[in-house]
Amino acid sequence: MGKMWLSFAVLFLGVFYLYSASADNGAPGKKLKMQFATGPQLKFQIWVFEEYMRVLSQRYPDIRIEGENYLPLPIYRHIASFLSIFKLALIGLIILGKDPFAFFGMQAPGVWRWGQENKIYACMMVFFISNMIENQCMSTGAFEITLNDVPVWSKLESGHIPSMQQLVQILENEMKLNVHMDSLPHHPS
Repeated sequence: MGKMWLSFAVLFLGVFYLYSASADNGAPGKKLKMQFATGPQLKFQIWVFEEYMRVLSQRYPDIRIEGENYLPLPIYRHIASFLSIFKLALIGLIILGKDPFAFFGMQAPGVWRWGQENKIYACMMVFFISNMIENQCMSTGAFEITLNDVPVWSKLESGHIPSMQQLVQILENEMKLNVHMDSLPHHPS
């Protein structure tokens, strides 16, 4: 009983360490960044933006275009991190044939007994179902565009992605406004 307690405690501490190391405590994590050209910076926050990037880089060769993932709320990132670690621990228990319910003095449910009899299917099911939930937690549906760190479009607010004509019109207006603002004399306050 003592060895089982020790092995369970080590497993628990290992899972806790991995979870705490993977959680970022609400700070923004590393973002996928791709940079092109120089000049004003147009930032897309969406998973796939290549089509917009191609058209805009042809029309505005001086604009630097970056793409990055729009991060979900920290609670969803933490849930996804926890599920990732829990999934690995559960798959490990299935493969090793360990019964965590016996540790708590409980009878193993039928699903656990089925998993022990069908380890490959059980591991695949745990893997795919947890990945589905993790992906749902990390999905935001965002298409956020900023020009020089000023928001110019938000799918989260508007509910849709702008057409290419809308985006070009927005950029034209913003560029004209920026040129106009730069040409105004600066008065000390």
